[in-house]
Amino acid sequence: MFARIVSMQLKPNTRHEFTRTFENEIIPTLRKQQGFADEMLLADPGGPEVVAISLWDSKQSAETYNRTTYQEVLKTLGKVIERTPEVRTLEVAYSTFQKMAIRAAA
Repeated sequence: MFARIVSMQLKPNTRHEFTRTFENEIIPTLRKQQGFADEMLLADPGGPEVVAISLWDSKQSAETYNRTTYQEVLKTLGKVIERTPEVRTLEVAYSTFQKMAIRAAA
């Protein structure tokens, strides 16, 4: 499993619009992507920083999303983020999420 970690800075007074856009437009787009497993959104309660962590079944799935769909996502978020987000892809070394998903499937 691989994680894409995307750090963003929101424009002033756009937290509500960002959250609405993320839930109504970005999440449905991610769910259509092959290999997408889950998404977590973290926000600094007193500041503009937001971190989105998406989990993917393989590095290839994460890279395919990055090449084919991520630019559209950036365009969608362009009205609420300050600059190009910082993106990192890391292998998931340990996750209780995987264990929960296996238990839920059983």
